[in-house]
Amino acid sequence: MAEHIKRIGVSIEPGLLSRLDEFVDSKGFPSRSEAIRDMVMDRLSAEKLQNPNEQAVGSITILYNPHARGLSDKLTEFQHEGRNHDLIISMTHIHVGDDLCLEILVCRGRGGDIKNLAEKISAIKGVRHGEVSMRSVAETEEHHHTHPHAH
Repeated sequence: MAEHIKRIGVSIEPGLLSRLDEFVDSKGFPSRSEAIRDMVMDRLSAEKLQNPNEQAVGSITILYNPHARGLSDKLTEFQHEGRNHDLIISMTHIHVGDDLCLEILVCRGRGGDIKNLAEKISAIKGVRHGEVSMRSVAETEEHHHTHPHAH
């Protein structure tokens, strides 16, 4: 059963409050509280992910030249390697242009393993850009159970 929401007071300078309100409006949050909860969860998740053993969900996004010599073979090799095979739960490949592809690897596992895989893939010759985005599974599940609008 979800916990009850606790009301707290926060003191904040007028300039910072103005920036918060602009942020709330620009991102479409229904309230300041919703935006602040989201920012707190992001920070707590980032703190938990300092531990490389923390269970995480995330994505590795890469832009690459599909014609680079041996690149496709190396990508396939990384994706099918023992531990990596268990990390990658889904993949999406999109042709952006004649010389550019976008690949998104959805991962679940130890945060350190996901980060290491992202670094290895990003370092392959022909990969133009690599980025990893992760969230602690524990923080995600806790937020889901206590958030009043979670589905």
